[in-house]
Amino acid sequence: MILVENLTKSYKSAGGPVTALENINLRIQKGDIFGIIGFSGAGKSTLIRCLNRLEEPDSGTVEIEGLRITDLDEKELRMARRKIGMIFQQFNLLDSKTVFQNVAFPLKVAGVPKPQLAERVREILDLVQLGDKENVYPSQLSGGQKQRVGIARALVNEPDVLLSDEATSALDPQTTYSTLELLKDINRQLNLTIVLITHELDVLQHICRNMAVIEKGRIVETGTVDKFFLQPESDTARRFVSIIDHYRRERTVLEGAGAGI
Repeated sequence: MILVENLTKSYKSAGGPVTALENINLRIQKGDIFGIIGFSGAGKSTLIRCLNRLEEPDSGTVEIEGLRITDLDEKELRMARRKIGMIFQQFNLLDSKTVFQNVAFPLKVAGVPKPQLAERVREILDLVQLGDKENVYPSQLSGGQKQRVGIARALVNEPDVLLSDEATSALDPQTTYSTLELLKDINRQLNLTIVLITHELDVLQHICRNMAVIEKGRIVETGTVDKFFLQPESDTARRFVSIIDHYRRERTVLEGAGAGI
């Protein structure tokens, strides 16, 4: 389980402190696929990066699987991060390393013996359906394949939690669907808790069970994804739903006009 209590984060600017997160409280159950949605600048990426302390919160606590992340010293935090996988929008792969070497990197840093390392890397590459690409370099891969390498690298240490920061935003719709199906399979097979940051309603609807809406650094609504679409409570939720409703109406009109030609 992930428990966030009274989390606050601000940044310095020429005009004074800017509050990015204010009094964030969240409870995410183990094994859930939990979405956090908001418009650009709402604070969602800052929030997910505070969960593993890539961003240091000003105050409040983050607890993952009973371990209070915000209380750890530097050495303890490095150890804890091995159980918190993260995938990024821009993949963050090492271009000079092969697929195998990219995925193996966290295990190499952790000092895992070579035979055990090789076995684990190949097991994970098979899981993400890239077993035949281990000697290929990132420049030879499609965007979807690069993201699968990123997912494999995030999973290689057998984490309890997987954080996804806009991981499908750079992908085309078909590749996005394929990546989401992979994440659903991983969640089902490994009972892995996934926290997914997105501004894409299709992503939220396709994969997430529960969700939170963030607006100007505050959580303004939580609940199931069904509730979000059927009974939106916050201004942000209503704006998101109205956008997709407008798009669907426009598409219906266009399809009707096409049928009449």
